[in-house]
Amino acid sequence: MTIPDWPENERPREKLLTQGVASLSDAELLAVFINNGRRGATAVDLGRELLGAHGNLKALLDSKPAALARHAGLGIAKACRLHAALELGRRYLAVELKRSDALTDPRACGEYLRARIGGYPYEVFVALFLDNRHRVIVCEELFRGTIDGASVHPREVVRRCLEHNAAAVVFAHNHPSGVAEPSQADCEITAELGRALSLIGVRILDHFIVGMGMPLSLAERGLL
Repeated sequence: MTIPDWPENERPREKLLTQGVASLSDAELLAVFINNGRRGATAVDLGRELLGAHGNLKALLDSKPAALARHAGLGIAKACRLHAALELGRRYLAVELKRSDALTDPRACGEYLRARIGGYPYEVFVALFLDNRHRVIVCEELFRGTIDGASVHPREVVRRCLEHNAAAVVFAHNHPSGVAEPSQADCEITAELGRALSLIGVRILDHFIVGMGMPLSLAERGLL
């Protein structure tokens, strides 16, 4: 039976329109983007297969488009559509963050950073450069790899702050293990960056560690 043969209140698109997007299951949300299935399987069936193969939605969307495209009935166009949907979500959060004050709205900041870097299988270090009213100028990925003194270069951070005329900065990096507890290296590099940036009058407002759940704030832990 194809989706058009289903009762109207069970079809993903109609369900979205009448009950709201939050009423859809993960498989039904995927079906909206997949659009159509393959012989013998609806788009919802494909969504369930993809979730079953990857374990959960996060692991599924962390897969590269080329890897997703190899799933029977998906193909490169649908795989790209799924990744485009993920990027739309990230950019939506970025717009919301730029409308807010990064200092007084740490939850919005944390949610954006989780969406931005939480899915990477490797460590990424990013900076939110802020103006003198603590509004976001830009978010930039600065370094990749293990976050320690050898990979995060204070002089590069100083250079980028000067180029953006930033008055303050919020740092973030992810822990691919999912454990958001700060390491000794995390605290040491934050302190080193603080000393370097103090020479040009730039404040570090926070350093978030992104793992599973909401990011951990070093400022809230009293580690800045």
